[in-house]
Amino acid sequence: MNSETENSTKSYVPLKSVANEAALTRQADDASLTGDLALAMVKDRDLSSEVIEQITRNAAAMKSRKLRVALAAHARTPRRIALRLIRELYTFDLMQFSLIPAVAADLKRVADELLMARLASITLGERLALARRSSAMVASALLLDKEARVWQTALENPRVTENAIVKALLRPTATPAFVKAICHHAKWSLRPEIRMALLRNEYTPLARALVFAKRLPPAQLRDILHNSRLPERIKTYLRRDLDRDKKRI
Repeated sequence: MNSETENSTKSYVPLKSVANEAALTRQADDASLTGDLALAMVKDRDLSSEVIEQITRNAAAMKSRKLRVALAAHARTPRRIALRLIRELYTFDLMQFSLIPAVAADLKRVADELLMARLASITLGERLALARRSSAMVASALLLDKEARVWQTALENPRVTENAIVKALLRPTATPAFVKAICHHAKWSLRPEIRMALLRNEYTPLARALVFAKRLPPAQLRDILHNSRLPERIKTYLRRDLDRDKKRI
């Protein structure tokens, strides 16, 4: 190895400080390039797509999982390469990638969809970790997990939204345990849209349905009950209670 090549693997110098891009290309192509040094190169936002592509051909450097995530997230990585790298990421690397603020929205969506496709085959421990830390899309999918510990953890994920819980409640796969947990949840049971969704779910207990119904205008409650999956006995009770309130007025 000549002195120029040897020196190129010791440290990374930003592009604006080198004589020309050819030196960077040689550095990216060097078989002794380490994952850490390649990662330092990729942290340069001005790194060209040509040098990035050359790094992805460096088998030794590409053994680094951190480097693969950073390359997939770099704004100048060609899309075809970014997509290939995303599909090759491990589960937790995918989660990390989807949470990087600078990553393009369409690439985040690809990562989230890949994670969701894996949910049925990954372990309980992995699903728990995803429920706790993943993006809104993945955490929302885990609200319907068969294991109570998973959806209970997803409920506390700060990225989960009211809309996601409404959608989960209206899905036929929502379990009685999940519905009852939402009925009594200190945060979510207070949200008007969620209360209306609970009044449409067949597993909402009568006592909670009465509480939620009291907070709605009569016309809106009648409309909800018209399309509700609540048992007929509960809907009948709520309608009678509505009529009693009307007579008192």
